[in-house]
Amino acid sequence: MSMAQGRQAVARVRREPKDGYSNATEGSRQPSESWSYVVYGLIFVGFVAVGYYQFHAIILRVLDVTAEHGGLRALVYPGLLWMVLGFVLLAARTILWIVYRPAPPATREEAPSLTVVIPAYNEGAMVLQSIESVVKADYPQDRLEILVIDDGSKDDTWSYILRAAAAYPGLVTPLRHEKNRGKREALALGFSRARGEVIVTIDSDSVIERDALLALAGPFRNPRIGAVAGKVLVYNRRNGIIPRMMHVRYVLSFDMLRSVESVYGNVYCCPGALTALRATGVRRVLEKWRNQRFLGSRCTFGEDRAMTNFLLASGYDTVYQRTAVVHTVVPTGYWKLCKMLLRWDRSYVREEIRFARIMWKRPPATRVIAFFDRFVTNIRYPATYASLGIVPFLLVRDPSITLPVLTAMGLLSLFNVLYYLRSERSFDFLYGVLYSYFSSFALFWIFPYAVATVRARAWLTR
Repeated sequence: MSMAQGRQAVARVRREPKDGYSNATEGSRQPSESWSYVVYGLIFVGFVAVGYYQFHAIILRVLDVTAEHGGLRALVYPGLLWMVLGFVLLAARTILWIVYRPAPPATREEAPSLTVVIPAYNEGAMVLQSIESVVKADYPQDRLEILVIDDGSKDDTWSYILRAAAAYPGLVTPLRHEKNRGKREALALGFSRARGEVIVTIDSDSVIERDALLALAGPFRNPRIGAVAGKVLVYNRRNGIIPRMMHVRYVLSFDMLRSVESVYGNVYCCPGALTALRATGVRRVLEKWRNQRFLGSRCTFGEDRAMTNFLLASGYDTVYQRTAVVHTVVPTGYWKLCKMLLRWDRSYVREEIRFARIMWKRPPATRVIAFFDRFVTNIRYPATYASLGIVPFLLVRDPSITLPVLTAMGLLSLFNVLYYLRSERSFDFLYGVLYSYFSSFALFWIFPYAVATVRARAWLTR
């Protein structure tokens, strides 16, 4: 294939999104500063309204019931404790969320040498879009290399990678595992071959925005920074209700939670969809990360959070860069969504246990904030499932509590999705309310099942 034919093939796939996926840049522009102040005002009002409603419509009525049935206290009190501490944590997070500012991007003149690693497995034509988005990014190409690893694909993924390599010789390097070894091994091959001072990981079903690479490189001016998490949005957000709900969840997860964590230099998970890593830090922990074991079983999934923990344990800070945006494909069906969430929750359990030890090595201020954050975040699980145990009793005892409980769920989720409005001025925030009910009634089983099967090694993607 000639170089011209290769470029034509790349352009053709770029013009024809797979499965009718939407424009990748949709929703990445930030609303005005004046709109942000409107959102801050709504959130302040929301704090008052939700707090008042929870106390009078839920807490007092539940306490009345437990006063008559003292045996329920052991189940009720943990939930009430979490409700109060969760409110305090949310207030603290809100302050840090408002304080957060992204670091200035690197200039073309100061941009460090950079290696982009794209692992792919049975991705087909989508891998070309991922590669092309990197090629078209605003970054000096004499300081850029792109390593694309086909991890033993059984479809035509390798042919698309070769097309890109032919179209951009010297820039795109194709690598291949003859047999599938898993994403961690594919990344390890890329990490070992990378020549850049900064290594960027991008999933093969994701495309980056033009200024993402310079934005990612900016925070590395600070030698304490070991990893920079990009902002992940949903690429196929218009392809059904599940992608629409997941888009709201992603925005909240990144523009809310990770911006908060970034203020104290402790982003807990820098995602594989778009993360920049300091190469010297990666090389220092590469073999430990590659051969990581948990409860006697070799770790396969959750490689992104595992690498984040290894870098935190090495003394590096991890931060979030809101201006570095990637758009990734999410499941459109229920069972594929469950598989993805199950994989996330298994790695969450494993890495939370690891971070409980790493936390004490962090700087004093970070240590205190992280301890409170993780304590309150994690007691929600026993508190929530304990509360589920008394719901049937409460409904039989007082059926009139059903509507207040469902209303409280809606009000709390409506309040939570107000944070979404600072990122995107759109009525799509209502899908966040829908997700709260969906997760409560259709996804509640995933976390306990993940705990019970935490040693499982199946990747659960295809």
